[in-house]
Amino acid sequence: MDHTLITTIAMSFLFAFAAGLLAARLGLPPLVGYLLAGVGIGPYTPGFVADLKLAAQLSEIGVILLMFGVGLHFSFRDLMKLRGIAMTGALLQIIAATVMGALFALWWGWSLASSLMLGFSLSVASTVVLLKSLEEHHLLETTQGRIAVGWLVVEDLVMVLALVMIPALAVLMETHEQWWLANDFWISLFEVTIKIVLFIVVMLLAGTRLIPWILHLVVKTDSRELFTLAVIAMALGIAYGAASLFGVSFALGAFLAGVVINGSHISHRAASNALPFQDAFAVLFFVSVGMLFDPTILLKMPWHVLAVVAVIMIGKSIAAFAIMLLFRYPLVAALTVAASLAQIGEFSFILAALGNRLGLLSNEAQSLIMAGAIVSITLNPIAFRMIPLLARMFENRPGFLNNHQPESTESSAQHTEGHSEQLNAHVVLVGYGRVGKKIGLQLDQYQIPHAVVENNRQACDALRKAGKSVIFGDASMHGILEHTHLRHAKVLVITSPERFQTRRIIELARKLNPHIDIIVRTHYEEELDYLQSIGINAPVMAEHELADTISKHVLERFADVRSATPP
Repeated sequence: MDHTLITTIAMSFLFAFAAGLLAARLGLPPLVGYLLAGVGIGPYTPGFVADLKLAAQLSEIGVILLMFGVGLHFSFRDLMKLRGIAMTGALLQIIAATVMGALFALWWGWSLASSLMLGFSLSVASTVVLLKSLEEHHLLETTQGRIAVGWLVVEDLVMVLALVMIPALAVLMETHEQWWLANDFWISLFEVTIKIVLFIVVMLLAGTRLIPWILHLVVKTDSRELFTLAVIAMALGIAYGAASLFGVSFALGAFLAGVVINGSHISHRAASNALPFQDAFAVLFFVSVGMLFDPTILLKMPWHVLAVVAVIMIGKSIAAFAIMLLFRYPLVAALTVAASLAQIGEFSFILAALGNRLGLLSNEAQSLIMAGAIVSITLNPIAFRMIPLLARMFENRPGFLNNHQPESTESSAQHTEGHSEQLNAHVVLVGYGRVGKKIGLQLDQYQIPHAVVENNRQACDALRKAGKSVIFGDASMHGILEHTHLRHAKVLVITSPERFQTRRIIELARKLNPHIDIIVRTHYEEELDYLQSIGINAPVMAEHELADTISKHVLERFADVRSATPP
């Protein structure tokens, strides 16, 4: 009996667990260990060699389930609200990265077709890495998080078009000097566009009724395992159907399946049931990436690897950062999106394999792309850690900020003039999301004066219409808190759980008002200890408050027992 599948899964998980644990103990992200585990069981290192084809297919399941989960938390309304920055930004960044990569390759003496293929492969970020990074930093539900996800969805749509067009384009580039004038090129483009549009229409018209109806029937059975099976079957089945019938990628099909379920009240249950499978197969994705990597490329072509990494982590980031500032988004939002996109992943590997099969990329070129992916994924957490440092650096250049972000400073002051002048002994509320909104409503109920700082334009517009004192901008940026009259405030409430942003806000607040009472929200035990060590007397950890509330309700049920029990 052939046990190749079981062996591949077992060894992948064992190596990934060992390497991931070691990486975590060394203070590195576990995914670095998963990548190294793939190198360890890959064909380029001695010892056990896993089945590469099976590992690649298993990792594809992880991408499908992950994109399905994204769809469950993302709606087309969000994408359409962000269509200007997401669509324009993604297209401009793809062009910029393709040009930068192609210029390096032309300098190395590659052909034009190979150079463009390399640059294009370096232009698209990894869905898995981006989502995990945003989740780890609690940024997925923020404005910059939604922009990054929307940006990536547009990139994926472009890659879907590219995967169908590139084979025809490769032939045309060999036979036509002016391939863009060939009829075959435009016919292929038209066919792919029609297929994608048709799939989206079918999903939005038929899928929005059929899929939630089926899941509601399953819910009525009260069978947890049957509901989990239904969710996984929907995600994988629709992804497979999308690829087989419409030529759409697995990832895009699964994403739209999640979007269809998004509007239903069972979407949260579907997400929680699919999460364990997402985590397990996402690990296999990273392991399969590591298996494709030939470590000797680092010694054979070190300068080429450095150039590729520079395009991915510096060139792409600068392009994304500049685009965000051109659309007048806050500085920290621009830095966050730039850090999110400073890596490449699954679509890059698919493009590299396709280019190799078509003769556009050599084996060494494919290994260069793999090296760039592994290095950029490994270093991506560092990019997030540099956000506060870079924010401070740009703060020291007031001319730069005034030229690029007028809405975050001067405009905000004008919007609140007439309200903020009357504020004294008030509350400054940073963030007006789900938590901040509830706090704001309580303050309104008790008629406690307060000013809100929020970096979401829609939320700010709604608050202004309601007559609230609101500042549009990022509170961690120099000059924003001043407009809230923080020097005369009594309490500062920070609702964002993002630790780096919170620390910076505390630092700026204490410079303006050393004696202000600061209330901070956090999700981390170590951050709780840190906040207490710097004198924050009211750090609030959601998990602790939840446990206290539940314990209080439980003890109330046993009030008679407690009164009869001697102290």
